[in-house]
Amino acid sequence: MKVADKLQEVQRQIQEACDRSGRQPDEVKIIAVTKYVSVERAQEALEAGLLHLGENRDEGLLEKWDKLQGEPIWHFIGSLQSRKVKQIIDKVSYIHSLDRLSLAKEINKRAAQPVKCFVQVNVSGEESKHGLSPEEVMSFVEQLAQYEKITVCGLMTMAPLTDDEQTLRECFKKLKKLQEDIQSREWSYAPCAELSMGMSNDYQIAIEEGATMVRIGTALVGE
Repeated sequence: MKVADKLQEVQRQIQEACDRSGRQPDEVKIIAVTKYVSVERAQEALEAGLLHLGENRDEGLLEKWDKLQGEPIWHFIGSLQSRKVKQIIDKVSYIHSLDRLSLAKEINKRAAQPVKCFVQVNVSGEESKHGLSPEEVMSFVEQLAQYEKITVCGLMTMAPLTDDEQTLRECFKKLKKLQEDIQSREWSYAPCAELSMGMSNDYQIAIEEGATMVRIGTALVGE
């Protein structure tokens, strides 16, 4: 199935989620997660009108960046090792996985200009997931003031893999509340206006709970 056809269906579902929650579709950016697909499939996503592409490994990002160059807006959405920062830092517009000061220090050291970073929060508390606990987030963001090349554009989480809608909603609601708490501080380096949450299986619920970026792979570009 063509990406353009899949995109139509995703956009329809985004519209429905926005209708249910009193939002506008232009408040939600789609990040096409291309980590499992070829350069050609990523190119097809661009031709379908998708501007934002997401990769979770430096090798995948570098390969596609090399072929597609500056055409997409690149998001690094996977766990990022400090030693890999220098390889990707000048190629991405967003990093979705800032979760420790050692990584912040390396980003700050390597970046030529401020980088939009999402603080990753492990709202569900699952051991298999990266990110800070909700209780750690505020003090962590406070400490990021010392790094002039980091802009905390928002928060990111991965919800549990479950069909239980209530569990998913609670997860997304917690992240939204944290975001509002940070926004209320009015820190210039942490506008925290974005919420990166929701994937192929739960993006409609995430949108209803305030997501501004949804990371969609399977439902858009396939496996």
